Amino acid sequence: MGEHEGPGCVFCAILRGEAEASIPYEDDRVMVIMDIGAVTPGHLLVIPRVHAVGLEDLDEETSTHVWRIGHRMGRALRRSGLRCEGVNVFLADGKAAFQEVFHFHLHVFPRFKGDAFRIEADWGTRERSLLDREAEAVRSGLAALEP
Repeated sequence: MGEHEGPGCVFCAILRGEAEASIPYEDDRVMVIMDIGAVTPGHLLVIPRVHAVGLEDLDEETSTHVWRIGHRMGRALRRSGLRCEGVNVFLADGKAAFQEVFHFHLHVFPRFKGDAFRIEADWGTRERSLLDREAEAVRSGLAALEP
């Protein structure tokens, strides 16, 4: 699919100017919009102009630009006057990772003591032998990316 061509994709509709959005920043590769379902006031979404569902569908150059702008937006939030004691940069890639809009996007949102955002997990210490096996699996995955 080409630029802005995700069928039924709300982000593509926004990029085409067919749906409303509050836009604090845009350039030739990305648009940053305020998240209508914000975790905290100032919650931003960095959206590439090209329709890509997730990490597997987005070229690295565009992805790098998305993360660069995400970094810049996080710094801007700290200087914005909005309540911002910290910043989360969050990517949900796939349904199992809580992706809800299937057009690649990076969340950047202010954090402050007492806000409602939570990440619940069973944080445990892994045995070195397991970590070594997992590192080998990741190296194998990296090798599979090589042309």
